[in-house]
Amino acid sequence: MSTTYEKHQKRRLISSYFSVVISIALVLFLLGILGMLVLNAKTISDNFKERVVMTIYLNDSAKPVEISQLQKSLSLSSYIKETKYVSKDEAAEFMKQEYGDDFLDDVGYNPLQNSIEVNLKADFVTEEKLDEIANATVAKSFVDDVRYDKDLVAIMNSNVKRISLWVLVISALFTVIAVLLINSSIRLAVYSKRFIIKTMQMVGATKRFIRRPFLYKNVKLGVIGSIVALIGMAVVLYYVDQTFPELELLKNPILLAALFLTIFGLGIMISWVSTFFATQRFLNLKTERLY
Repeated sequence: MSTTYEKHQKRRLISSYFSVVISIALVLFLLGILGMLVLNAKTISDNFKERVVMTIYLNDSAKPVEISQLQKSLSLSSYIKETKYVSKDEAAEFMKQEYGDDFLDDVGYNPLQNSIEVNLKADFVTEEKLDEIANATVAKSFVDDVRYDKDLVAIMNSNVKRISLWVLVISALFTVIAVLLINSSIRLAVYSKRFIIKTMQMVGATKRFIRRPFLYKNVKLGVIGSIVALIGMAVVLYYVDQTFPELELLKNPILLAALFLTIFGLGIMISWVSTFFATQRFLNLKTERLY
């Protein structure tokens, strides 16, 4: 009979510990993913900005030396990431591959123009800077036109600012939620031992003596939960980096290491603080209020 009861209690204890570990791991994992998003928000937004293409269309009368000098001067500019010369024949081949029809057969000649595709560095992808470059370039006699998607740039810059603000707000909110959820899980675990706490106190054990095993056990569970969360974060980070290498998520290993250490430390700190106050509450509680 007692053996069955002991087994039942042991199973309940293991289940309680398991639920605490899972709660800590899930909350810290989601918090870590959000942290990675915050750290890489600028990298991700910069990646999208640097894909905006400004196309400089050249007159057929443009001399090779003029084209070469223009491309070289653009490449040497501090605000230009890269330039690419696209001949009219290359443009025609691209159109053929893109749409599947050789439109040159219908037209009888190649109506496309030679061009230079320009990608700016992220910090300079603004309407003002793009207009400044376009006006300076189109003034050259051998340049026919300069085009870029002005609406796309305006929407992108507006959305980046809005998303950055919301990411910060959500991060702060989620941190509070994480603390409350972990605290709630640990308080429930301590609550199940409230009679043991009061019994030890009644036989003369000091508060520090009673509190110590609870702190040790729950901090240990916090460490295990933190390790599980960090493993999950590492798997997600590796997968995303392999799938989208252009995001360069591993470019700042020091920041990532700091994030991992922060998540690990947060798991330990929240576990310790929650256990301390949960045990303190039952230590200060009168016996008749335990029921």
